[in-house]
This record gives sequence, structure tokens and C-alpha cells, in this order.
Amino acid sequence: MPGVLLRRYQRFLADMRLDTGEMVTAHCPNTGSMLGVNTPGSRVWLSRAENPRRKLSWTWELVEAPGGGWVGIHTGRANGLVREALEAGLVPELAGFDGVKPEARLSTRSRTDLLLDFSGRPCFVEVKNLTAAVADGEGFFPDAVSERAHKHLEELAEVVGRGARAAVVFCVQREDVERVRPADHIDPVFGRALRDAAKAGVELYALGARLTPDSIILERRLPVLL
Repeated sequence: MPGVLLRRYQRFLADMRLDTGEMVTAHCPNTGSMLGVNTPGSRVWLSRAENPRRKLSWTWELVEAPGGGWVGIHTGRANGLVREALEAGLVPELAGFDGVKPEARLSTRSRTDLLLDFSGRPCFVEVKNLTAAVADGEGFFPDAVSERAHKHLEELAEVVGRGARAAVVFCVQREDVERVRPADHIDPVFGRALRDAAKAGVELYALGARLTPDSIILERRLPVLL
């Protein structure tokens, strides 16, 4: 359902005016700052939940970027999008796995988004949903300081040191991004951790999406610049 963003508040709530004229409060499935994609007055698309017991019937899915084009703000869709892309062979370096397990144990402290099995050798995959960008086609992550992301990178480097594979996949849910960088101007600690992880052997990939109100498909490789 199309509408207009009135305001986002308390992180997980957003007031919207649907094109029907109805005013609704929608669930905002994004824990970041949503830098550049939460401007009041922006065009949005919402989905309606089938579960009648849900407190909020509507979920915010897409927002129109300031320069045009849609941005997928639903971070909960990123893991499924990346899994679908890997199973389709979009990343040859991660193709040919025997099985995939979501939310697998990474350490005693955390889990990884996807665990790929390459004939007994595990590959731990951490998915990062990227929605922030600048005008020249450059996307960056994160859009707010993220201590959790720092720790995940350190843990990925540790498993590589023990003989496993590990990868970070940036899920870029916007069409105007041509390359990806760490957001050193927002979280310099993450930038350093990402570079250290890469030096330790953690693989870095970025996948760009094609978005419509009907579908989101990761279909193109993007360079990750350190």
C-alpha cells in the first residue's frame, strides 16, 4: 500500500498517511538511524500483516530516495535476499556449498546470519543491510555507531584464524549505489575493524538490488572499497 511518511519515532514506530487518506502507525523494521531515508513527506510503501494478533497491522517496507528510486528499509529481509542470491550463484566465490543454516552459532557470545558448508569446511556469513548513500553513487555502512558490528568482525577474524572461512555481505537495498565503503565519518572503529578483518582473511562482498513495490532482487555485484 502506498503512502507518505509523517514521522519516525521511538526507533520502531512510524506514522503514515496512506493514499486512501487513512492515518496509520506502522512498524519500522530498522534499528539504524535511517540517515537520509526518513524525511517526513517521503513516499513509502507498506505491507499489511495477515496475523490479526499483531499490535501493528502495517510494516514499513520501502521509501523513495531523495534523488528518486526505492530503498528497502526492512532489515529483516536482508538475510533471505542474500541467501537467495547465493543459492542463485551471484557470488561465484561462495557457490557450490552443500548446505546452508541460518542463525548458526558463531561463538559463545553471538550467532552468524548464514553458515555455509563446503564439504565439511564451514563458511560463516554476516549480512549487513545498507540503506545510506551519498549523491555520487557511494553507499556506506553503518549509519550509526554499532558496537555489535565491531564484535562480529572480530569474531569472524577469529574463526578464519582457526581454519574456517568467513565473509561479510553488504545487502544494498537501493539502486543508486555503485560502490560500498565503511562509514569512517560515522563509526571509525567499524572502519578499522573491517580493514583488520579483511587483512585476516575475511571475505568482503556487496550485492545491489533491483526494487519495485512487488519485489526486491539482488542482481549485481558491487565493489567494496577500503
